[in-house]
Formats: sequence, C-alpha cells, structure tokens
Amino acid sequence: MKNLATALFVACIVFCLTPWASPPIALALGLALALTVGNPFAAKTGKATKLLLQTSVVLLGFGMNLSKVVEAGRTGILFTLATIVGTLLLGFLVGRALRVPATTSHLISSGTAICGGSAIAAVGPVLGASDEEMSVSLGTVFILNSIALFVFPAIGHALSLTQQQFGVWSAIAIHDTSSVVGAAARYGAEALQIATTVKLTRALWIVPLTLATAFFFKREKTRVTIPWFILFFLVASVVRTYVAAPTEAWDALVRLARIGLTVTLFLIGAGLSRKSLAAVGARPLILGVVLWIVISSVGLWAVMATV
Repeated sequence: MKNLATALFVACIVFCLTPWASPPIALALGLALALTVGNPFAAKTGKATKLLLQTSVVLLGFGMNLSKVVEAGRTGILFTLATIVGTLLLGFLVGRALRVPATTSHLISSGTAICGGSAIAAVGPVLGASDEEMSVSLGTVFILNSIALFVFPAIGHALSLTQQQFGVWSAIAIHDTSSVVGAAARYGAEALQIATTVKLTRALWIVPLTLATAFFFKREKTRVTIPWFILFFLVASVVRTYVAAPTEAWDALVRLARIGLTVTLFLIGAGLSRKSLAAVGARPLILGVVLWIVISSVGLWAVMATV
C-alpha cells in the first residue's frame, strides 16, 4: 500500500507541473489521495508546503508593477480593517451563543478574519492552544477554503464581477492565501494581481492580532510571527518596475509561481487526514460557516457597491 501511495503521490506532483493542471484540480487530487491511500510523506510536507507557498507568492511579485501594488493595497485597506474587526467581534458573539470553547472560537475567528492557517498558527501558541484545538480550527478553515476555491469563480462569473471586484472580494472572503491566489488565477490575470496584493496587506495584521490576543487573553510572554515573505514580494515588485529586462523573463517567473501554487494546493489537500476531519465537531464548523457566509456576503455587497 505504501508503494502505491508513493507512486500516486509522485504521479500527482508530475501532473501538477503540466499545463493541464489547475489549482482546483490539484486540490481535488490531494484530497482524493489523502482520503484513500493516504499521504506517504505526511510528516515531511508541512514545512515544504509553507516554503513553496511563500516562494511562489514572492515570484508573483515579478509580474506586478509597483504602482498597481500600491493602488490595490490602498483600495483594500478599508475593507480589510472593517472586515477584520467585524469578523473577530462576530466570532466572539456567535462562539459564545454556540458554546464553542473560547480558544477554539478565537482561533477560527482569527483564521477567518486574516489569512486562515497562517493566522491560526501564529495565534495558537499565544493562547496555549492544544493539538486538538488547533486541529479543529485548521480543519474547519481547510474545509471552507476547499469549497471557496471551486465556488467563488462561479459566483463571480454569474454576477459578472469585474477583475478588480473579484480580486478584492476573494482576498477578503477566502481564508488562506493559497486558495485566494488559486481562485483569482482561475478568474483572470488582473484579479490575481489585485487579490494577491490585498491578501498580503491583510496578512500583515497577523502582528497586531497576535499582540492583541496576548493582551486580551492575559498572556505576558508571547512570540510574534512576522510574515517576512511579504517584504520580499514588495522587493520583487520594485525589481519588476525599475529593472529593464525582457518581458519573457518576467512571464517565465510568473508561470513558475503559478506552477508552484498548483503544487502547493495539491500538498495542502494531501495534508488532510481522516483524523483531522473527524476532530471538527458540529459547533466549530457551524461557527466557521456563519462567519464565512457573513463576511462573504457583506464583502460582496461592499465591493459591488464601491469598487
């Protein structure tokens, strides 16, 4: 069985490197592998997934003009601030109403408000969250991310959203950076640029969120995780803007980034386990769904009305 799992894993990776692969297909392959024969490299792919995602995001910066990055960041900052505060407050109230443990509730709210698994990973140690609480929170966010990757582009096309509207909306309403980029890449090149920039601007709020969590939960000793790869993304954008090079060179880097993101989504899907799915109880999942529906609906209304 292990040899079969290894062979299928390698075959899926090779397929993800081809032009026929796409983020949704890669995620579906990863899920299918994880829930059938299992991931033969489950203990090793966690760090590789994070590094590959960050590297791919930085490479995307080589396809973006700095002025567009600044414009997109400015467009999304008000949406970002309003939705982060609103999501955390709503998560607190709904979590109490559903009697979800305070730690789990805050983890899910943080993941929904900012950037999914990255926010949960940063806030979890500050709260002293147990492995079970982390698994429940990550599992909840993962399930909703998977749905969003398939559903959001279809909704965008049905509502005839512009590239800019979809880029801002997906960055606000989808949890993880990988799923945001995957959904936006399906929608269009301009949507991908805007979504990536707005999402990375949003990810910077991990730092104040971690500090606020330590304050409100009375944790004196806290270690703040700073997403340094966002700085490298900006550096890549500066290089793209001011360094003279053939367009083909920049295009090649962007293609490499998209391949990297496709492989990343496969690894994320393959990282799922039956145990982590079973750990997600009804109440935490309901909390995650309520927060996701509210932020998606309000975000969509605001984007269609103002962008």
